[in-house]
Amino acid sequence: MTISDDTHSSHSGYSTYRWIILGGVWLSYFGFGLTAVTLAPLVTQISTDMNLSNSEIGTVMGAWQLIYIGSAIPCGILLERLGARKALLLAFIIIAISCALRGIATNYLSLFLAVAIFGLGGPLVSIGAPKVISLWFEGKDRAFAMGIYVTGMALGGMAGLSLTHSIMMPLLNDNWRHVLFAYSGFVFVTAFVWVGITASGTFKAHEKNHHKQNHESQLTTFLDLIRIPSVCIVLLMGIGIFFFGHGLNNWLPEILVSHGMDSVTAGFWASGPTLVGIVASLIIPRLATPQFRMKILCGLFVSAFLATIFLQTADNEMLIFAVILQGVAKGAMMTIVILILLDMKEVSSGRTGLAGGLFFSTAEIGGVLGPVTIGVLSDYTGGFAASLWMLSGICISLLILLSCLHFTRKQVC
Repeated sequence: MTISDDTHSSHSGYSTYRWIILGGVWLSYFGFGLTAVTLAPLVTQISTDMNLSNSEIGTVMGAWQLIYIGSAIPCGILLERLGARKALLLAFIIIAISCALRGIATNYLSLFLAVAIFGLGGPLVSIGAPKVISLWFEGKDRAFAMGIYVTGMALGGMAGLSLTHSIMMPLLNDNWRHVLFAYSGFVFVTAFVWVGITASGTFKAHEKNHHKQNHESQLTTFLDLIRIPSVCIVLLMGIGIFFFGHGLNNWLPEILVSHGMDSVTAGFWASGPTLVGIVASLIIPRLATPQFRMKILCGLFVSAFLATIFLQTADNEMLIFAVILQGVAKGAMMTIVILILLDMKEVSSGRTGLAGGLFFSTAEIGGVLGPVTIGVLSDYTGGFAASLWMLSGICISLLILLSCLHFTRKQVC
């Protein structure tokens, strides 16, 4: 349960402090985004060093999402019991360890396991971030805050894609293992920053107050949520969004290389959707009030569809349009869908942990299938055309699901 705005104003420094908390949440998403894309710009180096095929690299990229599927709901329950402060600290540590272990991997199995560990920390960030926002922000401020913290993941991903070959590899003697160690060290440092931000008695008291008010059985909450038609539709949409997002994010550098770009240029181009997505995530969620969300989501799904079409060509002008459209879709799709979930009358702040776990656990089915399917299809067909047509079909499916959600929108309040 959140405190009303009037109550907020009676607490000295509350308004400022909640934005500092948002900064800590942003850091968690930055580390998440940075670590999630660390393999994408290093595919050539890693596959050459370990003699891995595209299919094997694809399964490695999907390893953490596979674990995520099974761990998201338990992580949601753990979050409710530990509280956001401890849960996000644990997430920072797990993510940093996963990144470091990738740097010492020597074969397919050890690399797969190193990436899989990330699936234990990722859900704590994905679920913990909206949980914190729902406790400290309301109304348009909540939508704006969610748009801000999502930029953390976007900037983290952009940093990983654009800086790995242009700065980090040359700086560290072209040793991809040292690059991963450096990224791991950065995430460890951000863990200490989070501890400092949340050391305030105000944070602990607010979290403790919420914990006392939340006595509902987690099993009862889970059963109630999956009986809601709108929730089920949102879960299916999450699968499609993550299939599109994870699949294209991981393979975009290689798709661009297949059009004749070198690794450095492809890295910069692949960071383009993230840059556009940052702007989109700051603007679009704030505009997505309940009466406009369906129309905005429709536009985002159409943008994603057109991006997959334009990526079929090697023409630079068309690729620019693809980058822009993918970025617009990438920057706001997930945020708006989560806002729909959080604003359902059946999902109070006391249920956001489990509701978030249910959403991300289901959505990561698409997160696993996206990178793996594209990798397998590229091996089988000798290119990425079939994969891009498949992504086009996913976007059409999202539009169909959106029409279904439209007929149940009275339950989405």
